[in-house]
Amino acid sequence: MEGSVDRHVETWTRELDWLDPLTEAIVVRLATASRYLSQSRRQALVGSGLKLWEFKILLTLRRLGPPYATSPSRLADAMGLTRGALSARLAPLEESGLIARTHDTGDRRRVEVRLTDSGHGAFERHVKAENRDETDLLSPLTLRERQTLDRLLRKLLPEAR
Repeated sequence: MEGSVDRHVETWTRELDWLDPLTEAIVVRLATASRYLSQSRRQALVGSGLKLWEFKILLTLRRLGPPYATSPSRLADAMGLTRGALSARLAPLEESGLIARTHDTGDRRRVEVRLTDSGHGAFERHVKAENRDETDLLSPLTLRERQTLDRLLRKLLPEAR
């Protein structure tokens, strides 16, 4: 990969005399890392048997913290979905046992969406697979280099803090 980026930069700096080779090299390497991570996420989804939208619902519930439950309307708002779109997505997750919808004993109109043990397991398997690939990507770097990279990326991408 290193050679291909260097060849890319060499070609384009020869063809475009105004091109800054260092900027081009950094941008190409960032784009390559992004593609690697995107592919890793796709493979993790295949391995976990989850669709992206299913994972996002599990992620949103997990992000809430214990007891990993909320109302459908709050879940829809958190995900930027309409209540109807969310409802259509919850049914398959409930059928597969990844979430449960329960009614409030005091008010049957109130529903709670809760992550089940199976949902926790599916979420964990997916995240562990992603984390393995992320760790592999960064493994050539020492701890100090990873800390430096993190600091530089924070400076470069302040919205990602």
